[in-house]
Amino acid sequence: MSTTTKELVFAFLVLALTAGHASGQGYRGPYGFGSTPTREELAAFYSIPANGTGLPPGKGNYVQGQEVYRGKCVACHGDKMQGVAGAGEALIGGRGTLTSGKPLKTVESYWPYATTVFDYVKRAMPFNSPGSLTDDEVYAVTAYILVEAKIINKDAIINAKTLPKVEMPNRDGFVPDPRPDVHD
Repeated sequence: MSTTTKELVFAFLVLALTAGHASGQGYRGPYGFGSTPTREELAAFYSIPANGTGLPPGKGNYVQGQEVYRGKCVACHGDKMQGVAGAGEALIGGRGTLTSGKPLKTVESYWPYATTVFDYVKRAMPFNSPGSLTDDEVYAVTAYILVEAKIINKDAIINAKTLPKVEMPNRDGFVPDPRPDVHD
């Protein structure tokens, strides 16, 4: 599909989705289905930035996270977060491997922000039921992963205030995007 065709398809979709909205009918359009999404529904499509804006209320710790991990994560990521072939990637280990011939991209070695761990787990895990974890469960399993990766202490409480302050081992491993057109 050419760029012009893609732009036309995108423009058509935008018009189709907003036509009903402009007339005060929500997003129902001429076919009588659909609705204006709620704030909660839209929240599922936004990511949590590094500064933690948008993190929900709640909290979790290592012990709670260990329980969540054992019940909902171990089948894919292994009992020691080593990963399971054909099921899930390793979550820890790999420090210093990114410039090697066999880099291991894990929470410990690759991810620059702890808020990204929360965001990803919240929206995409567990694999068989994405988005099913409560906010407290997500905070807890995030704490568990960060402790096992030796990034935070076992007694740490993770919540909307403490999570953005966690300094990840690869926080300086990414180059900021200098393009002015992608930042508002």
